[in-house]
Amino acid sequence: MKPTASRRTFFGALGAAASLAAVAVARKPVAPAAPAPIASAMPAAKDGYQLSEHVKRYYRSTVA
Repeated sequence: MKPTASRRTFFGALGAAASLAAVAVARKPVAPAAPAPIASAMPAAKDGYQLSEHVKRYYRSTVA
């Protein structure tokens, strides 16, 4: 006596169900995301470039 549901039938149905689930997820409408707030990468300097102590130290280290 052969079983009515074979392994091949089971995996075929499993693949079909996975395909249908993928299509259902792909067609689902997605709400637009809110734009991210724009943050300044560098803090605002009062008078532009400022020669700080660590910058002076760097310049002294590069002079050979």
